[in-house]
Amino acid sequence: MIEFLQQLANGLAQGGIYALIALGYTMIYGVLRFINFAHGDVFMLGAFAGFYVGPWVLRVSGLGPSYAGVALVLLAAMLLCALIGIGIERLCYRPLRDRPRIIVLITAIGVSLLIENVGQLVFGADPKSFPDLVIDRALVLPAWWGRLSALTITLSQVLVLGVTLLLVVLLRYIVNRTRIGLAMRALSLNPTAAQLAGVDLDRVIMFTFGLGSALAGAAGILTSIQQPSIDPLMGISAGLKAFIAAVLGGIGNLPGAVVGGVLIGLIEALVVGYLSPTYRDTIVFAVLILILIFRPAGLLGTVQREKV
Repeated sequence: MIEFLQQLANGLAQGGIYALIALGYTMIYGVLRFINFAHGDVFMLGAFAGFYVGPWVLRVSGLGPSYAGVALVLLAAMLLCALIGIGIERLCYRPLRDRPRIIVLITAIGVSLLIENVGQLVFGADPKSFPDLVIDRALVLPAWWGRLSALTITLSQVLVLGVTLLLVVLLRYIVNRTRIGLAMRALSLNPTAAQLAGVDLDRVIMFTFGLGSALAGAAGILTSIQQPSIDPLMGISAGLKAFIAAVLGGIGNLPGAVVGGVLIGLIEALVVGYLSPTYRDTIVFAVLILILIFRPAGLLGTVQREKV
């Protein structure tokens, strides 16, 4: 039982990372109805933003490894990734908005490959050691927890879960309680009616890309705190698994993206703990195939019929 709970804790921490990335996939799909395959590479750029900006921020602020330092670096990475996401949309996707979706999809794959190869050229192909934004350590659980006190919960895991929960709550507030969130929901339901009602299409899409990219940047910082080794190709695997999480939960459904991310994290942890790390990716992609066969709309998605 203790080992099972340990794997659940590990899976929840990793699932929070996938959930943040999956939210970007599902928001962009909800507004534009296409998959931004460059989104995983924005996650990678968030990690490298922390790699370069982190030491400078800590040195200028004089904070050193601390929670305040993590917050500053996290905000800086989110801002940089939001600007990058807006730039990608403006330069690569907006000119193709009226073209067939397959052209936009191929362009997204091309943008992804471009970012990965430029990243290897600029950052170098060798893995980099992420700076210590916070001193990670195992938390000592109170003795009155009984046998549960034997669990190994690290500070980085608690930090990942806490920040993920905070960002998800903030995102829910933006989408459900603000005018721009109302415009996003209107555009997702009926783009033509939304434009007739006065919704600024370009502004909403730009905001959606910026918000989704900011969440991916936050995921890049959080995963680098847990696993302090980054490289220009780290976004490939994380991006694919986050995409699977979005499909599992129901692409276009925000709560579904969170549920899907957590489930993929838990599946990975249980496979690693009870089978072998060799089968981790195999099982995850098998889940994608099963979902597409038996429930294409995802766990929380709804089937939408389109008129021919």
